[in-house]
Amino acid sequence: MAQMMKAAVFVEPGRIELADKPIPDIGPNDALIKITTTTICGTDVHILKGEYPVAKGLTVGHEPVGVIVKLGSAVQGYQEGQRVIAGAICPNFNSYAAQDGASSQDGSYLAASGRCGCHGYKLTAGWRFGNLIDGAQAEYILVPDAQGNLAPVPDGLSDEQVLMCPDIMSTGFAGAENANIKIGDVVVVFAQGPIGLCATAGAKLRGASTIIAVDGNEERLAVSKALGADITLNFKTQDVVAEVLKITGGKGADSAIEALGTQGTFESALRCIRPGGTLSSLGVYSTDLKIPLDAFGAGLGDHRINTALCPGGKERMRRLMSVIASGRIDLNPLVTHKYQLENIVDAYDLFSHQRDGVLKIAIKP
Repeated sequence: MAQMMKAAVFVEPGRIELADKPIPDIGPNDALIKITTTTICGTDVHILKGEYPVAKGLTVGHEPVGVIVKLGSAVQGYQEGQRVIAGAICPNFNSYAAQDGASSQDGSYLAASGRCGCHGYKLTAGWRFGNLIDGAQAEYILVPDAQGNLAPVPDGLSDEQVLMCPDIMSTGFAGAENANIKIGDVVVVFAQGPIGLCATAGAKLRGASTIIAVDGNEERLAVSKALGADITLNFKTQDVVAEVLKITGGKGADSAIEALGTQGTFESALRCIRPGGTLSSLGVYSTDLKIPLDAFGAGLGDHRINTALCPGGKERMRRLMSVIASGRIDLNPLVTHKYQLENIVDAYDLFSHQRDGVLKIAIKP
């Protein structure tokens, strides 16, 4: 009889609950990880609300930190008992897209139902945890293609220090990397949730000299200052586009990073950038986007609109943990709450309603 574990599973829109599931069996290219810490992502809330379709009974979550308990026969260079993380995006690296440099992509579409999809299909990319296969909000997780996706945690780094690496940090930094930031640039970052805060930190590391952080929450704007923002704007009390144009002498920002996934933030980001500027989009959108004619300059403005999915793979994870170990960035302030796995329904309630100043929750099985 299979050994059992606790896991948070998608039941139906509005319901993610703790359930008993068998501990996964692994194949030759896989690894079984005992989760020591994980967290809840905004994308998990999209799943909870039914805005992103997944199979009923699927274990959700895609940010694993843990210990190897079993290795597949073909996996080399790792050992049982080793502390590791795996990226939220864990492609097999054999697809045309991944081989051609898009390391987060498997280049595949699957039939989909609901609001997410294109002509009845959704782009799965390399996102498997909590999307196509069971995810990280459980006592154990199977990591596929483990040789390419597991990254050892350096000695001296805590679970909380590396908890942002699998997704939030990788995604936020990708937003900065995709924003074509040059030394001395002016960059606007819309939304200072966890991803936006990491985008702010990434913009500073990329060399931006003026970083403008936008949010409606003063506590989050204060955190953004600690992570590198030079100027903060509260959209509830200020006309953000007008302020950015004022700050830049009417020129517009060199880049804008959109880290929420709404029509309003996307449009404001587009209106903030100069001709020839870049809009770097990180949001997961649940409705069609519209590009306003004037903000787009009728297509004459040489604008770039780049999208980014969280880059995965062991080398990406190694680089991010190296940044943490160097002390160049401290993401500990992002972990504002801690819950046991058995109380994850309460954690979802807190996180989805954004109460009590929550940014990220450390979930401990």
